[in-house]
Amino acid sequence: MLPEALQLGIARELQTVDRTRLARAAAEITENYKHGRFTQTLANPESRAAYLLTRLPATFAANAYVFREVARLIPQLEPMTLLDLGSGPGTAMWAAREIWPSLHDFTLVENNRDFQQLGARLALPINNVNWTASDVSTLPDFPPADLVVLSYSLAEFKSPQKIIDKAWSAARKALIIIEPGTPKNFSLVAATRAQLIDSGAHLIAPCPHANACPMAATNDWCHFAVRVERTSEHRQLKRATLGYEDEKFSYLAFSKYPTSRAESRIVRHPAIHSGHIQLTLCAPEGLKKETVTRSDKEKFRAARRAAWGDPRPLSPPE
Repeated sequence: MLPEALQLGIARELQTVDRTRLARAAAEITENYKHGRFTQTLANPESRAAYLLTRLPATFAANAYVFREVARLIPQLEPMTLLDLGSGPGTAMWAAREIWPSLHDFTLVENNRDFQQLGARLALPINNVNWTASDVSTLPDFPPADLVVLSYSLAEFKSPQKIIDKAWSAARKALIIIEPGTPKNFSLVAATRAQLIDSGAHLIAPCPHANACPMAATNDWCHFAVRVERTSEHRQLKRATLGYEDEKFSYLAFSKYPTSRAESRIVRHPAIHSGHIQLTLCAPEGLKKETVTRSDKEKFRAARRAAWGDPRPLSPPE
């Protein structure tokens, strides 16, 4: 669920919007998002309001999922400053505050001035939020921060490799990248992964190793999903019957220092059968199958609770 202060802010924004145009704007956002032309949909108040109702909750959920996993792997991280490049209305900031109470200073860079002003209104309850209405690509360098985030923004830049180099230089402790969970976006994620490993960055998640990505090698794509609860208005705008939707995303998290990471990670929905459960894992030796039988009661119970994206036991830093 979104933080209460954010929910109240969204409700205030919706009070001034023509509701008869919201459904059309929501449909346009969904269609453009599917075809990778999302930024074209934010030109008017109705489209920005539709974004708040339909896309912000999903983006928030994906960010919270990733941040929670990074915090689990690096409990000592405790960042105090956050830099969000291509911040939109500040969704990543809201999610990061839920995971890291230590955060107290936020720098958000967003090129769309209307979107930035919307985010500033939503963020009124938060102290020390510094907005920069600039194109990330034109900045000569980025201000340093403990945690640097590129959330659903990297694919929008013409030269993502240059952005990543500057983002990594700005990160004091960690860099997190989140992209839509599509084959096209994962190709960028895989290239970014290789670039940062070559730069000496320490991979935190989701990968359990820094070897060549076995999924990219087989033209597959590594992605995960988080379930998002829909409000009644969200369902109406999308003409949906289900009370939830699944947001698919790919992500990377890198640290400035070696740290613990999973020995392997589940990269498919577990296949549950009557007498056994089969897990598809990404491991240092590549993709592999693990079969857990009912005869091993303890492991079987654990496997029944396992989900797509879950790590296996942690390994010490290399």
